[in-house]
Amino acid sequence: MNSEIDLHHAASNCPNCGASVSGQFCHQCGQATVLHPPSTREFLHEFIGHYVALEGKLLQTMKLLLLKPGVLSLEYLQGRRVRYIEPLRVYLTFSLIFFAVFKFMGEDHHIGDVKLKGVPVIKIDPQDKKKAAPAPAHTPAAAAAKPDANESDDPPTADAVRAELRKDETLQDIKKDLDKDHPGIVDKLEKVISIAGDDDGAKLKKAFFGSAPYAVFAMMPLFALYLKILYLGTGRRYGEHLLFALHTNAFAFLMLTLLLLIPAGVPWVGTLLVLWLTFYLPTAMRRVYGGSRKLTALRWIVLMFLHLLTLTIAIMVTTGVGASH
Repeated sequence: MNSEIDLHHAASNCPNCGASVSGQFCHQCGQATVLHPPSTREFLHEFIGHYVALEGKLLQTMKLLLLKPGVLSLEYLQGRRVRYIEPLRVYLTFSLIFFAVFKFMGEDHHIGDVKLKGVPVIKIDPQDKKKAAPAPAHTPAAAAAKPDANESDDPPTADAVRAELRKDETLQDIKKDLDKDHPGIVDKLEKVISIAGDDDGAKLKKAFFGSAPYAVFAMMPLFALYLKILYLGTGRRYGEHLLFALHTNAFAFLMLTLLLLIPAGVPWVGTLLVLWLTFYLPTAMRRVYGGSRKLTALRWIVLMFLHLLTLTIAIMVTTGVGASH
């Protein structure tokens, strides 16, 4: 007797859970009863449809998320959910895309027309200076102004800066007091600072990109908690605030990604995106929660202050911990 299931005909029992079936799908687990090895076309269709969600869901979700602040959250709260991508998947997708773009762009970042790049340190070769410099005059004044042979015009190294800081008595007193109140914290801070100066901060950057996404994701419950506190008495459950937080922060990551990708020379586009990013959250808050414009603006200011403060602290802590290990 052939124990293999005939995959080209409907099975009387579900191959997945064993329940008795009489249609094209199992009423117990939902798996199809007519199975066969997928063709290349079917495999690609399944991948695109279920993992990238291009069968209408992505378009509908993006339309509401980008153009109608708060409507996507309202649709979900009112029970219309199947036509849209799940809130957590939307948030994770756009946050991971942002950090991937931010990481692979290296140090050449810009938000609109604002450059986010450190000022380069230009080191001049001593031989080039000798060639370019005119012959000094042999006068007593010139001899007095002649620099010491041991001095260098090169920027100080990280070790030299740390050595100078160790000589600062005020700083040493602060370190002693801090170490007395919080034993071991000074050693950890010095370790992070030393890592930041080594290899042009490569270890610190690696720790940032490895830890920052987790810190940002961990802030979502706090963001929802702030909303819960700001809207006490409205009858909204915590889960509703968390849903709103996922949608609005997903939009923020999408806007930041676009701002990173748009060339700095493109006029007005970056400015318009920044303005839309700024006014999106208070508009969504008023649409979902209601309330006057003045009260919504006040809540928005408090919310952004608390969120940016805790987000900055979380990123600094996770980056420092990641760099010290």
